[in-house]
Amino acid sequence: MTDVEQRRDGAADEPGRPDDTGRDPGGADPARWRALGVCLAVGFMTLLDVSIVNVALPSIESSLGAGPAQVQWIVAGYALAFGLVLVPAGRFGDLLSRRAVFLAGLAGFVLTSAAAGLVQSATALAVVRLLQGVTAGLVNPQVLALIQQLFTGAERGRAFAAFGTTVGLSTAVGPLLGGVILAVFGEEEGWRGVFLVNVPLGLVLLPLAWRWLPRQGSGGRRARPGFDVVGLVLLAAAVLLVMLPFVLTTGEGGSAARWWLLAPGALLLGLFALWERREDRRGHQPVVAADLVRTASFTRGAMIGVSYFAGFTGIFLVVTLYLQSGLGFTPLQAGLVQTPFALASAVLAQVGGRQVAERGRRVVVVGLVVVAVGLSAADVVAAAVQGTAGAIALAACLAVTGAGSGLVISPNQTLTLAEVPRNVAGTAGGVLQTGQRIGSAMGVAAVTAVFFSALAGEGLSGAAGGRSGQVPAEVQAAFGEALSTGLRVSIGLVVAALVFALLDLRRREGTVRTRSHGG
Repeated sequence: MTDVEQRRDGAADEPGRPDDTGRDPGGADPARWRALGVCLAVGFMTLLDVSIVNVALPSIESSLGAGPAQVQWIVAGYALAFGLVLVPAGRFGDLLSRRAVFLAGLAGFVLTSAAAGLVQSATALAVVRLLQGVTAGLVNPQVLALIQQLFTGAERGRAFAAFGTTVGLSTAVGPLLGGVILAVFGEEEGWRGVFLVNVPLGLVLLPLAWRWLPRQGSGGRRARPGFDVVGLVLLAAAVLLVMLPFVLTTGEGGSAARWWLLAPGALLLGLFALWERREDRRGHQPVVAADLVRTASFTRGAMIGVSYFAGFTGIFLVVTLYLQSGLGFTPLQAGLVQTPFALASAVLAQVGGRQVAERGRRVVVVGLVVVAVGLSAADVVAAAVQGTAGAIALAACLAVTGAGSGLVISPNQTLTLAEVPRNVAGTAGGVLQTGQRIGSAMGVAAVTAVFFSALAGEGLSGAAGGRSGQVPAEVQAAFGEALSTGLRVSIGLVVAALVFALLDLRRREGTVRTRSHGG
């Protein structure tokens, strides 16, 4: 963020001037960093459950006798429910109490995690995963809103850097932690540990959240009895219809009829926008506040986030399939190959959080270029080198990609939310993360579809190589080519995010020049 942009955002952040919660931002809340630690730990758990279950699927299939449709819902149901709840949960937090919604979501997440680890049928697990996704969706918008509420200035940049680290780690570390848990508890019933590990962690975090999260209201206008029910229904239906075709895509073919759901989904999104405009004109409280819609920096940053999450999320699934099915690695070994991404992302997120206040959108642009370079190198390596040497080279490429990712996620969060009024911070967090969930679903669907299509062209399936023993060289080569092809989809999506970032950078620099000439 440039100096001019900081001044533009600083009206609510000046020391000694009350913010819209009635508090003095200059009066440091002594519990703010502890509150952030609780928020990040809970956010990590909920985001981790998006990816960690992938390595446990073979264990779930053998233990519960799960069929393809049940497995699909065990994976997709969580992501779908998560995405549906984010925006309403953010609005509830804005209008009522972020602390109350956070605590309710965390308590529900602990209960549903325990239920998921104890179920005795695949159908029951699929249902519990839907409920678990709902509770995760309640929590996550409050994290971003509480960062907006508790931190200002340079501290806010560092807090968002910590959040960006959490997002990157939760996505990349999932296969490693899942592999460790399966190695400890055994592959037959080890999948239960993937869910049950959340229970003791959640029970520790609940009293800490009760003690350290701010008790005052979120600072928005007082809600009238009831909410914009029509808007909530329209938005929920639209998100459901848009996400469903993507989250139910395995990449191995199937009915194309589900893609027709995108048309009514787009229509409902248009109706939602018209309804929200009507509610605002009537002086009511729409689900997505007009203050948020009119914040141009938010809409631009959200577009970058959607494109980037579509690009980088899909790589972990196809890399895991390549390592386990194509090279015969264990889940733990596959997770170790992806660990350099997580470590590099964590380190560079801190650098990005410090640099964004001075360099603004340029940090994100540099990060996207580095990500594209790392993925391009991985594309070449996957096609040319197999076996242990190929895995080591792939880990190095992922480390470069992770370094770039650290410069993208948290700086983009900071810039996207910088000018958002605090009274709609929870809604902004919900909208932003809903876009990221939709982007992730789209990216995973596209990358895996291309990956499986390439394997099918060689007469192979996603499980052809097995997870143990020697995999024939020709099978390894076929999986390497399939991974290379899938990575090109990710590269294209990351480049799209780069184009959006360059356009935003140009607009920001044009605004600075206009203001400087205007005196």
